[in-house]
Amino acid sequence: MSRPLAEEGAAVKSLDVQTVIDEQKVSGVHIVLLALCAVIMFFDGFDIFMVGKVAPAIAHSYGEPSTQLTMVFVLQQIGLTAGAFLISPLSDRYGRKTVLIWSIIAFAAFTLLTIWAQSLLQVAILRGLTGIFLAAVIPNATALLTEFAPAHRRASFVAIAFTGYTAGGAAGAFVAMWLLDAYGWQSGFWIGGLLPLLIVPLLFFFTHESVQFRARRNPADPKIARTLKRLRPDLDFTGITHFTLGSTAKKSKGGVWQVFRDGRAPLTILLWSIYFMALGTITLLASWMATFFNELGGISLARYAAVSLISFVGGLAGTMTVGFIMDRFAPVRVLTILFLIDAIGLALIGMLPFGGIASLIAFTVWGYCQAGGQAGINALCAQAYPPSIRSTGVGWAFGMGRFGGVFAPVLGGIALSMSLALHEAFLLAAVLPLTIIALLFLFERLILRDPKRRAAMSQ
Repeated sequence: MSRPLAEEGAAVKSLDVQTVIDEQKVSGVHIVLLALCAVIMFFDGFDIFMVGKVAPAIAHSYGEPSTQLTMVFVLQQIGLTAGAFLISPLSDRYGRKTVLIWSIIAFAAFTLLTIWAQSLLQVAILRGLTGIFLAAVIPNATALLTEFAPAHRRASFVAIAFTGYTAGGAAGAFVAMWLLDAYGWQSGFWIGGLLPLLIVPLLFFFTHESVQFRARRNPADPKIARTLKRLRPDLDFTGITHFTLGSTAKKSKGGVWQVFRDGRAPLTILLWSIYFMALGTITLLASWMATFFNELGGISLARYAAVSLISFVGGLAGTMTVGFIMDRFAPVRVLTILFLIDAIGLALIGMLPFGGIASLIAFTVWGYCQAGGQAGINALCAQAYPPSIRSTGVGWAFGMGRFGGVFAPVLGGIALSMSLALHEAFLLAAVLPLTIIALLFLFERLILRDPKRRAAMSQ
């Protein structure tokens, strides 16, 4: 028998939707949403990182040296940065699901157009345009998952979905191994453009808009009750006419600058700094690692792609487990340990004989810590902002991370032009995770240990 939430015939009643979400059990609705978000994150990661794995072949097809690839990587990152700042906040106005679907359609279209580019400059421009819409995927998928998941499963849901992103980033290796010689670098763009379009109707028909978003926009929206009924069939919504986000929560109209208000400025600045370094590191390695091994180490693209897949195994394990670990232990300390091991793994990758047992172990450990660390940062950030500005907060944090990624490819190009030894290039890269550790230390000291600033995370 369903449990009533309001007495029949009573005056206008309101319900805190956040309480219902927090107390629910995992259901089929969650599994479908989690699966679809993981799949679309897969294609987001594939589209972003596939370029780095076939980059030398792209340059060669246009008769350009590898150093000219810098403009491709930089413009892609500029697009990702612009999209995070400009498009992600739109979902706090128009809805997470709506913006996510239109972003998928747009990035898929620009990915397909790249196939017919007539020069490396045109490739770079189209990658920049693609990046604008790719940037909206993770913030909106993260916001949807965070706002549907029960309180005790939020970090886990985000981390599991991020396994799709990790898998997509690794899947570009199969293009280099199996398709590049026979079908050219364009084969990766056919995959990255066509397959995401198949996900759009599934997202449209089988997922729901965030009830927190609907409650903030229109507390009397009847769709809220229908969605909550799918999540909690045991509840009776008789007499409930208005839905709120909690009587004690501060009401907010959303908006970009809300991430700095109500005492959130230190929180936002530190999160931006962490993202700047973390995504900058990932971008540097995703863009240049194949080229470093190819030109500094004499390793073929196909051989590098095959060996680098072991890092995917580690990355998949990292993204699948980090949420559960963070739900049980101090999150910031977990992340600190991961990034310390990340730095050690990077240094060893450049020193150990490529393809040996020790090298494979280093790749695995590094993959676990890099992917797990980034997934953990995403989960931390998603819970740092209230629902009214969650997508904006996550989107702008990613924007700062993408901004860090604008500079990272430039550093890789400089390292390549200086003809550094392979181990020297990786030792320099290992410094970046160490700076993340310092920022996490400040986050714990200045935010989590200050009751007032910690309270600002949920206001």
